[in-house]
Amino acid sequence: MNAILGPARLHSKELPDLIDKLLAVRQESLVLFQKLAALKPFAATALSRPALRRFRQALVDYLALGPFEVYEALEAQSVDSPYCSARELARRLYARISETTQTALDFHDRYDGALSGSALAELDRELSRLGEQLAVRIALEDRIVTVIRNGRFQAAARSIAAQPLRPQLHFAGQG
Repeated sequence: MNAILGPARLHSKELPDLIDKLLAVRQESLVLFQKLAALKPFAATALSRPALRRFRQALVDYLALGPFEVYEALEAQSVDSPYCSARELARRLYARISETTQTALDFHDRYDGALSGSALAELDRELSRLGEQLAVRIALEDRIVTVIRNGRFQAAARSIAAQPLRPQLHFAGQG
């Protein structure tokens, strides 16, 4: 992710940078999810454990970024911010996003520590259930991301429109 965003944007608290960070962390967790799911049938092998550990860590990083950074940044926006509509949408969707967070945290906790045979036997079903919840979360987040990006473009357009017009230059020989 550092290579994608660069060090300055990685630690930025600006909403557009946080959105880019959210999308990068989300992509990383989805790639690890797919790699883990591809290891079927699951067994308590050296291959499954590291993949599961990496995925669980990426999942927690992704889950934390939304409520602890993006939503906090939305709530901190001023009344006249171009992101007010995104804040209102996030407030409406937050309860449903929280439900998906709980499902993902339950998965994380279930596969913490030693992997029993029964836990591995359920891993395929649990990954499927988690995948469905992540799909819901992504759809909800994408609605918020779209409104944030639209607000950013509207703010840029207002800024450009507010700039004074530059006088036209006339060169010798032009009629």
